[in-house]
Amino acid sequence: MTTTARLLVLWDTPEDPGYFERHYREVHIPLVRQLPGVRRFTLSRNAMAVRGDTYYRVAELDFDDMTALQQAFQSPAGQATAADVATLESGAGVQVRNMIYELEDV
Repeated sequence: MTTTARLLVLWDTPEDPGYFERHYREVHIPLVRQLPGVRRFTLSRNAMAVRGDTYYRVAELDFDDMTALQQAFQSPAGQATAADVATLESGAGVQVRNMIYELEDV
């Protein structure tokens, strides 16, 4: 059994998709890539809802464990990444939801 930790980020549809896409790809993704301990970083495309509303973007960041995830966001790179979320929210007119949880391979 392997246990890892994941940060799930759910972005609603932005009021300004052009701003969101430019900033997300040119600024935010490079910040995320600087996070220490990230094992995997994925970004959704072509999402279709099965039930309920579809999120504009879904990002998943995997770490070895909860301690590694917490340490990543306590680092200078983690603080810069978290601060940039506010820039995206205000600049693109977008809301974001996120959660962290452990994954267990079964």
